[in-house]
Amino acid sequence: MRIWPFRHFGLKVWSVAIATMLWMVVAGEQTVERGLRVPLELQQFPPGLELGADAPSVVDVRVRGSSGTLGRLGPGDVVGVIDLRTARSGRRLFQMTPEQVRVPYGVDVVQVTPQSIALSFEASAIRVVPVVPALEGSPAAGYRVGTTTVDPPTVEVIGPESAIERVTEATTEPVSVADASSDVIDTVTVGFVDPTLRLRAVKPASVNVQILRAPDEEVLDSRPLRLRSTPRGLKAQPMPPAVNLILTGGRKALGDVNPDSLVPWVDLSSLGPGEYTLTVHVDPAIEGDVVRVSPSSVQVRVSSDK
Repeated sequence: MRIWPFRHFGLKVWSVAIATMLWMVVAGEQTVERGLRVPLELQQFPPGLELGADAPSVVDVRVRGSSGTLGRLGPGDVVGVIDLRTARSGRRLFQMTPEQVRVPYGVDVVQVTPQSIALSFEASAIRVVPVVPALEGSPAAGYRVGTTTVDPPTVEVIGPESAIERVTEATTEPVSVADASSDVIDTVTVGFVDPTLRLRAVKPASVNVQILRAPDEEVLDSRPLRLRSTPRGLKAQPMPPAVNLILTGGRKALGDVNPDSLVPWVDLSSLGPGEYTLTVHVDPAIEGDVVRVSPSSVQVRVSSDK
């Protein structure tokens, strides 16, 4: 079969022209350098170890290549890689070389900063802690928060041994009881303030907040404070000289109390000159939380009577 070199001559000319143009475009591109901040990927993580919270997540890299190639780089095209298969408990130092940076074809790594990375490792531990719901806001007027329950009541937390020893509870995102006049039920996320801790099984918690009618209250303002057992030859000055008495309870409980018979007082027996913080008492004593004092303690200055 004879080969005709000029067969499809026009197509061959166009092919040569296009190839020449492409070569000129590529050859005309400048070689440039560019600084990038790229993610740090940790590979071959040993089981039974936890990474400290101070571990970096990015490194700075200088790359070299044609302007077109570098301009086409996208997120994740350049990644720093550390192999952790030899890691063990304690603070360890890992070198970062250009060979440990993954790049596309046509891109060269010139420099990596920092050249070494310190990582801290601890043995992993597990602990069961209670879930403590976080509440925000106040119920509607005349109501108060009663019993708060959460399901599940406890969770398993995983993390470094030192952090596991410190953690005492898991918390939830806030549950609002603002202006509530009936029970509040909400499904919320459970978590920890310490970022090195995590749940063994991630699942939401159901929080049930009981909203109860608040007991009736009666406030007796500015009841004069009595000073008892003032030592001979001394005088005393309380600050403040009067306190408020708050009567709390149902209508029957309040009805059984004679407000005029309630006397707030402090005991000065066995005291010498000086300044003291003393607890305020009320006579007659009433069982339960029927009477509260505000403030519950006062400053008393004891000095010579001369």
